[in-house]
Amino acid sequence: MRVLVQRVKEASVTINGEACSAIGPGLLVFVGIEEADNAGDGDWLAAKIINLRVFDDSKGVMNLSAVETGKEIMIVSQFTLHASTKKGNRPSYIRAARPEHAIPLYEAFVAQSEELLGRRVSAGVFGVMMDVHLINDGPVTILIDSRDRQ
Repeated sequence: MRVLVQRVKEASVTINGEACSAIGPGLLVFVGIEEADNAGDGDWLAAKIINLRVFDDSKGVMNLSAVETGKEIMIVSQFTLHASTKKGNRPSYIRAARPEHAIPLYEAFVAQSEELLGRRVSAGVFGVMMDVHLINDGPVTILIDSRDRQ
């Protein structure tokens, strides 16, 4: 699994002009799932994100996590995080997991994130076109791949 974590002042998802979900200050997490991924990847990433120290402490140092600050989290599926651009100019998405494999992992990742955070996590809708609006805070943007944990 690969995630792109952005610290945001606010973020929202709309689908066909209808509001789907929104958060205030917190983390917007785009998640890409590949065929080789399993539940362990999601569990590891959820713990990493929930405890990621990217919020300022009283001295202005990024030293606090979403758990410690009460910040919100939104998770949005994004298969394009597994795009390969090695050949030509058209990205290949061959590594991205098919929905029958990815949906249960996505749902488990959201559920695990909620359990570790101790409250609801906002989410997009898997497999549909979404308009994602965000105001990046910092900007702070971090790419994390579960393959890099070994």
